[in-house]
Amino acid sequence: MLVSEFDYPLPPELIAQEPLADRAASRMLVVDRASGTLADRSFRDLPGYLTAGDCLVVNDTRVFPARLFGRREGFEGQVQVFLVRAQSPDQLTWLCLTRPGRKMRTGEHIAFADDLHAEILGRNEHGERLVRFYPQGDLFAILDRLGHMPLPPYIHRADNPEDRERYQTIYASERGSVAAPTAGLHFTPEVLEACSQAGAAVARLTLHVGLGTFQPLHSPTVEEVKLHAEAYSIREDQAAILRAARRRLAVGTTSVRTLETAMRRGGFVAQNGDTDLFIYPGFEFQAVGAMLTNFHLPQSSLLMLVCAFAGKDLALEAYHHAVRERYRFFSYGDCMLIL
Repeated sequence: MLVSEFDYPLPPELIAQEPLADRAASRMLVVDRASGTLADRSFRDLPGYLTAGDCLVVNDTRVFPARLFGRREGFEGQVQVFLVRAQSPDQLTWLCLTRPGRKMRTGEHIAFADDLHAEILGRNEHGERLVRFYPQGDLFAILDRLGHMPLPPYIHRADNPEDRERYQTIYASERGSVAAPTAGLHFTPEVLEACSQAGAAVARLTLHVGLGTFQPLHSPTVEEVKLHAEAYSIREDQAAILRAARRRLAVGTTSVRTLETAMRRGGFVAQNGDTDLFIYPGFEFQAVGAMLTNFHLPQSSLLMLVCAFAGKDLALEAYHHAVRERYRFFSYGDCMLIL
């Protein structure tokens, strides 16, 4: 298969630049795989699609302010360093994206503030830098003060204080992501309670969203694509909820990948590790019975995952329908429920 097969035309004005005032006010396109039908609904209708024995599976990762701005020693002009994943046990050496990329050389030092400096230790094949940070105090406390929320590149504005809360699910608790698991952004406490009232259990797992969210696919052929590994974990009390479920409704592609990874590594038991599982058409799902997801970029691995679950033709038909009906796309946009 070619990556170019997973494409659709998207008018730029449909890319949501701001969150809705009300998280749960999003539209929801319901895709029924059995009948091949589409229905335009509201996200607040979600509890009506749940019954006793269902389990909502959410990713409780928490986004941290991973984007820093500083200056290279001996040079004028601002540079950007985007922390992606810790590479050392003390969490002071990180894999980072940098901008301007070509000018950031091994051995250079960067000053962000009086209490935070860094040194570039090396460079990876796709241009990522290995960066060692030297904080005076706790690095994450300094990031909370200096860092910016890592909004995706298709949101063409600087982050603002509101994004600290809105680019975060209401149940986010485990710090470690550089992008939000966006299907979960629609939930409010009231909607979660309505899901419970409908008889659904809620299980939490953690997958820290990393570099793959921002990097383009580096192969024209789907079968040759390799994704960056991301860290995940499932606690035993949550694994027990997953084992008891009749149907698991995964909230977001991150939940899907974690569930399917876990099923292939001993089933729903306490576990943690890394996953680079790449799901594309032809994949046999073993753990997920339904999925809630936002709309994804053309020619992306996430769109391929949706096509694998819904069927390529039906998934792309749903995307064309969403464009015609002026749905809002991507992180702060509307959602799709695939049954």
